[in-house]
Amino acid sequence: MCVSLFLFNQEGIHLKISCKFGLPLIQNRCIQTFSNKAYTFSIDVKGSKLNVNDSLEEIDLQGTLKYPKSVGFIIGNEFCERFNYYGMRTILVLYLTDKLKYGEDQATVLFHVFTSLVYVFPLIGAVLADSWLGRFKTIWYLSVVYTFGAVVIALGAVPPLNLPVKEATVIGLLLIATGTGGIKPCVSAFGGDQFKIPEQAKQLATFFSLFYFAINAGSLISTTITPILRADVHCFGDKDCFSLAFSVPAVLMVLSLVIFIAGKRLYVIKPPSGNMILGVSQCISEAIKGRLREGKKTPSIHWLDYAEGKCGRKLIADTKALLKILVLYLPLPVFWALFDQQGSRWTFQATRMVGDIGGFTIKPDQMQVINPLLILGFIPLFNYIVYPVLSLVGIRRPLQKLTLGGLLAAAAFLLSAFVELELEGMDPKLPGLQEAQLRIYNGMPCSYNFMSSVPLKGNLSVPIMGVLEEKDLIVANSMAYNYTASSSDPNKCPSFVGEFNLHPGKATSYFIGTNEVQEFEDAPGKPKSGESALRILMNIPQDEDQSIVLKGVDFSVNINKTQTEMLHLAAGMYSLTVDGIEVASLKCDIGGVTVVVVEGSQDKGYSASLHTLVEANSLHIMWQLPQYVVMTAAEVMFSVTGLEFSFTQAPASMKSVLQACWLLTVAFGNIIVVVIAKLKFFDSQAQEFILFAAFMVADMLIFIVLAMRFKYIDQNDDSDIEEDAGHPNPAESQVGSKKDIGHSNDAFQSDK
Repeated sequence: MCVSLFLFNQEGIHLKISCKFGLPLIQNRCIQTFSNKAYTFSIDVKGSKLNVNDSLEEIDLQGTLKYPKSVGFIIGNEFCERFNYYGMRTILVLYLTDKLKYGEDQATVLFHVFTSLVYVFPLIGAVLADSWLGRFKTIWYLSVVYTFGAVVIALGAVPPLNLPVKEATVIGLLLIATGTGGIKPCVSAFGGDQFKIPEQAKQLATFFSLFYFAINAGSLISTTITPILRADVHCFGDKDCFSLAFSVPAVLMVLSLVIFIAGKRLYVIKPPSGNMILGVSQCISEAIKGRLREGKKTPSIHWLDYAEGKCGRKLIADTKALLKILVLYLPLPVFWALFDQQGSRWTFQATRMVGDIGGFTIKPDQMQVINPLLILGFIPLFNYIVYPVLSLVGIRRPLQKLTLGGLLAAAAFLLSAFVELELEGMDPKLPGLQEAQLRIYNGMPCSYNFMSSVPLKGNLSVPIMGVLEEKDLIVANSMAYNYTASSSDPNKCPSFVGEFNLHPGKATSYFIGTNEVQEFEDAPGKPKSGESALRILMNIPQDEDQSIVLKGVDFSVNINKTQTEMLHLAAGMYSLTVDGIEVASLKCDIGGVTVVVVEGSQDKGYSASLHTLVEANSLHIMWQLPQYVVMTAAEVMFSVTGLEFSFTQAPASMKSVLQACWLLTVAFGNIIVVVIAKLKFFDSQAQEFILFAAFMVADMLIFIVLAMRFKYIDQNDDSDIEEDAGHPNPAESQVGSKKDIGHSNDAFQSDK
């Protein structure tokens, strides 16, 4: 390939050299002769002139631009940032319920409000980057905010610091949402800025493949590791270690910021180029004002035409094309309402299942790793096998594939509903709104009979070291019922007189000891986070000094002889010792609740009885696998195809605006979950899953009607190609989250 190479040295000498790259003429004469000077030069290739304002070293001997070293810092930054985000997000709902004591519905609302904000702040980040700060400063400043948020959450999870945990968590989540959302539209585009287009188009495609890999690698590794740090590490006297599980992602976020700043001297930093989001907003605003002002006097064909005087025909035409696509976006939030429940409702579902596979235990929050693991394999699988097969039955166009993806999401939720129905059949009986439960644990070496006005089906009789359970007492209001308890051996065991205090919707328990009948509120539900629960009730003389210890593998806790609180434990074998002598050995399984009753003294010795309050989980967690597989297939067909359609049909100037609108559909989808969780239509989670599935099917029917009215743009139209070729930066059409990056990358678009 012949080119013309023009060199201008500082003395103004003009040279013209025509040669083939790689010949001694360039290698020996050009570079050696002018090695002590600084030059700017241009290369004329097939009539197109490439202006390069760099030193000669930037061109290799084959005439191609070297791969920018700066992208290594950007890819490293993205890996660490995604590690932090997905690591924190994976364990978030369990942290909200276990440590912050929110209910499942409250935790679901907080989780989806946070996720919604993550997808709202890209609008702000895009405006900041394109209108004022530029991409580099926007990423830098918002990454500092992001890092601070990650550190705040990690510090709030450290018990000895005694920080206001709820406040620290909410503030940290808000800062993280601001940071990760704000940099989302900037990082991948900033990576694209490092390349000279169109000369480095192939290298740019390679960058986005690496970028996409870094995102999924960060997600995959963090989603696997953080649940292990949470559950298998014990710290600060707790059975788990949320402190470490949040701290490791926070450290990665700090490293992400350091890596990004370290590459500053290598970056190509472009000034703000103007934000099309503001341009579109101005165009719509001016059109509305013009319509209100002149609509009756000068009727126009289209309402946007009223902005022509201030916005120009090109912007109006592009805005019209944009709005045609945005109409199709209206039903899309429902898909994200289903998709993002993998991190909330599906995780709570997994806490009631068994995760043992051989010698390894799958944590409830680890099931989320299936999505990034499968998506790496599903994208080529769909492109080379599934889509060709679907084309044989007439499903070829993007909107057809997108519709099928939505229906697959509905199918995934039906599968989750079937699993939930099976789990609900195994769940313990909980008191209803006008029901109460009564349990009496006997810690005496005598049986007891109770005479009471409690509305019972039979007599209240409690055997030696046994328990009596009444689970279906009708109690409309809080009531106190008198009782008289008489023992089977008055010489050994005293009688008692007292009251049973029963409350609607609650389980109240009583423990019979030597000196009193102790009252406490029971917890007959399943423990969260894939753990077990244990309550120890001890009838031991108060004047004796015993050492009471509960021991497990790498776990030991001292027990107060008067306590009745529930202990939440990791699944495994435990032994209860008094003065070094084992009085009970028990196996605590996931989801089970056990009550240990201990009676005795140092002189007479000790005896113990075990009572199962709640049966352990029995349905295996791998029953969730089908719903995850179907949902991941839905994501590939919906998200990948949806972005392919959007970016091929939209005008080149509107691609960044369209990305922001796509991210907003994710935000609105999470708001739908918040609304439904707040309204609480059903007591049964299975019924709620079925509601979402039906909602998704109805939503896709509406989408089909809208899609039938849409006219595709011919992608082979020369004018359209020229318009795309003139786009100032193709990288701006790329996206920057696991869910979005690569989906708009041409490498993942199906051939037409």
